[in-house]
Amino acid sequence: MVFLFYPMVMSLAYSFTRYNILKSPVFIGLDNYITMFTEDDLFWKVLMVTVKYVVFGVPLRLLMALIVAMLLVKNTKLSGFYRAVYYLPSIIGSSVAVAILWKRIWASDGVINALLALIGLPSKTVWLGKEETAIWVLIILAVWQFGSSMLIFLSGLKQVPVSLYEAATVDGASGITKFFKITLPMLTPTIFFNLINQLISGFMAFTQSYIITEGKPKNSTLFYAVYMYQNAFTNEKLGYSCAMAWFMVAFIGLLTFILFKSQKYWVYYESEG
Repeated sequence: MVFLFYPMVMSLAYSFTRYNILKSPVFIGLDNYITMFTEDDLFWKVLMVTVKYVVFGVPLRLLMALIVAMLLVKNTKLSGFYRAVYYLPSIIGSSVAVAILWKRIWASDGVINALLALIGLPSKTVWLGKEETAIWVLIILAVWQFGSSMLIFLSGLKQVPVSLYEAATVDGASGITKFFKITLPMLTPTIFFNLINQLISGFMAFTQSYIITEGKPKNSTLFYAVYMYQNAFTNEKLGYSCAMAWFMVAFIGLLTFILFKSQKYWVYYESEG
């Protein structure tokens, strides 16, 4: 508990100071927070970049995870193998090695442009050098890392009573009707759990931006966590970085609170039914 709460308390205290490694902290009250909200234009840009990454990346990742989970829910001889294969990107996806490989794949002379050239499509796109496309390269990487959510969905799908499907079949329900009337409502607690986890993970994303794009071009892929890191160790503004960290804690906490309050409108718990 000491190793958890002591750094948290100290970072909160430092957020009210002007502090770097070489000098003792100087108390400045709310100046860091005032600067953040009123003077630092880049703060708002990196926040919006990160929000865009989360807004598009999280739903697409969950959708991919659900689709694959539904394909794997039937027990087959190779189901265990396929689960391991699909889960692997979640383990290695945030590693530096994968980030470097992803950067090469999407380079102007990389695999993607080579494949486009093979099928006769424009193949000179500088994916990582254009503001319109660079962020999508990172979002696609996020979607690829759907393995952990897929396993959770798989567990949720196996908890849906078979008797519900049997009764629906007797009533002549189609596969689509079964999905929207049985599968999806029964999965809403699992969707809610995955959504919370992926939101938190998305706002903490670091390696993708730091290694693949370095925040370029024109800070269009500069994630919040990377900017916080830059303030702490490049700009030597540890106090300001701590203030940024606590703003993000409050921001994620507010989103989580809203989601928990909203679950009564869309999350179905069998015990309440």
